[in-house]
Amino acid sequence: MAALDLQEQEQIDALKAWWKDNGTKLLAMLLAATFVFGGWRAWQYYQHKQSGEAVTLYTELVNQLASNDAQRVNDAAAAVMDKYASTSYASRAALLAAQVNEQGKDAARAKTQLQWVIDHAGEAGLKDVARLRLAAVLLDENNHADALKLLEAGHSASFDGLYADLKGDVLGAQGKPVEAKAAYRLAYDKTDAKNMYRNLIQMKMDAIGETK
Repeated sequence: MAALDLQEQEQIDALKAWWKDNGTKLLAMLLAATFVFGGWRAWQYYQHKQSGEAVTLYTELVNQLASNDAQRVNDAAAAVMDKYASTSYASRAALLAAQVNEQGKDAARAKTQLQWVIDHAGEAGLKDVARLRLAAVLLDENNHADALKLLEAGHSASFDGLYADLKGDVLGAQGKPVEAKAAYRLAYDKTDAKNMYRNLIQMKMDAIGETK
């Protein structure tokens, strides 16, 4: 029995020695893990809360669209963009407001909002839409060089037809019919045969002597 007690004492002493050498590190690791987990849960809650509040403001923006009041729409969009820039609603709010400003001939504000989407959107598709629309605004301003830069930027394959078509418009405005024909041909080929938009592209090609 004495031998057993001695063995137990040795094990206890060994455990004490191990804890003295490693206990502090182990506690630090456990605390770190607790904080990481707690931080993740807090971040999830924050994101959920942010998203919910962003939805409320975005809904208010959508409601303001019916008012045809550009200032109210811009104020509502700014609220989402300023407070919840990290959410997808912010970029969508900017796109909606930009559309209102384009229709209202406030190109400067529309360009600022579209550039904001390009710089901040987390979804590639939203960036693609913003680039395309900003290029169209620049074309209207005869800023062909900057419009082409946007249209030559990388984009999703689903946008190939739209980008090529607008590129044809820009090249045509620059007095480059050969390059414009090539761009329209690409747009035609990249557009689904069942899409009525293809007819418009064909009309553009016909107008500058292009045939199928």
